[in-house]
Amino acid sequence: MTTNITTDRFKGKVALVSGAGRGQGRQVAVDLAKEGADIVGFDICEDIPTASVSMSSAEDLDKTRAEVEATGCSMVAMHADVRDYTQVEGVVERGLAEFGRLDVVVANAGIVADTGPFWELSLQGWNDIIATNLTGVFHTVKAATPAIIEGGRGGALVLVASAGATKGFPNISNYVAAKQGVTGLIRPMAAELGPYNIRVNALSPTNVATDLFMSETNKKLFVPHLADPTDEDYEEAWRPMHVLPVGWIEATDTSAATRWLASDEARYVTGIELRVDAGVVVR
Repeated sequence: MTTNITTDRFKGKVALVSGAGRGQGRQVAVDLAKEGADIVGFDICEDIPTASVSMSSAEDLDKTRAEVEATGCSMVAMHADVRDYTQVEGVVERGLAEFGRLDVVVANAGIVADTGPFWELSLQGWNDIIATNLTGVFHTVKAATPAIIEGGRGGALVLVASAGATKGFPNISNYVAAKQGVTGLIRPMAAELGPYNIRVNALSPTNVATDLFMSETNKKLFVPHLADPTDEDYEEAWRPMHVLPVGWIEATDTSAATRWLASDEARYVTGIELRVDAGVVVR
């Protein structure tokens, strides 16, 4: 799906996006740029052994930068691991040195790791999930928030969680726990940052057609009765789980919701979890 974005909602603003190498991170970075934002984007650009798919590569991040720059906006693109606070601080410092401000944060980086019944999960898989999907979100917003406060213009933080955290899908209890932790952050953070006119919200999507969700590991996990499930088999398995007749949504859908949460159109929206989930939670 392509999007024709012509507004200038973010003209003159700067957005920090974690996990910008591909998938939802790339989509929202490029779409924010189409609406006028300069981007500070980062990704790990090396593999995490317990992860269900390979991580974004340096070439992936370069592609994101090229697509951002094709809009006429600029991008600082850096290799950094959200599990390492010092590295995340370095990204923020480089972005401020380049652009002199920060207005929007999209804490998007996340992985699926070491799936299976909870009692069979490895300790390393648990630690990698919590460190990336929960602590990594905390690192990102902790490093970025002081610059937004000091800017005195207000701003918006969007933390990417998951409708799966509410639904509680089996065999990914590590992922569910981390994403529930993310949604638990938004209300106290919103209360603390409200006096600075900084809003904090969570985006909780259902399945999104990215490399992470469309991986062979996931297909075998959720369609275990087939030795080699196709995309059609996978979609057929997921469709009944949603109220709306789809198996998954697109990164353009999550990008649209993220940009709305970050925009002045949502200037009085804070402390909420916005589900873009095709009704998976109410099924």
